[in-house]
Amino acid sequence: MSGETNLAKLLKNMKPELNTGEYVYCLAPSFEAAAALNPLFIFRETESITVVLSKKQADAEGLSYPSVCAWITLTIHSSLEAVGLTAAFSKALTEANISCNVVAAYYHDHIFVPIKDAKRAMAVLLALTGANK
Repeated sequence: MSGETNLAKLLKNMKPELNTGEYVYCLAPSFEAAAALNPLFIFRETESITVVLSKKQADAEGLSYPSVCAWITLTIHSSLEAVGLTAAFSKALTEANISCNVVAAYYHDHIFVPIKDAKRAMAVLLALTGANK
């Protein structure tokens, strides 16, 4: 199953879903330490290991973070080779002055936005689907 590549279909059927909770980006001293946290995801950069996990878990572990995010999942199975989906929703969020950090996983795209902008971000994304027309 390779996922959808047609941009018009992706936008119409992306069905954004606001996940419950608050999420944060943190640094871990090693991949092993990151994995022990059981985060949503781990990314190994040259400078450090980044993890995204719940704010509650980060607080319990005493980890610092720069901001608190809401997590939105685009529930359509988008192909990793699809062209334009990220550009379309990031442009729409930019026009609404909403910061976003995007993670593309195998089946879905995941968008992290400032927690204060979660409802507005959902409205912007739903408008892209034509749901508000």
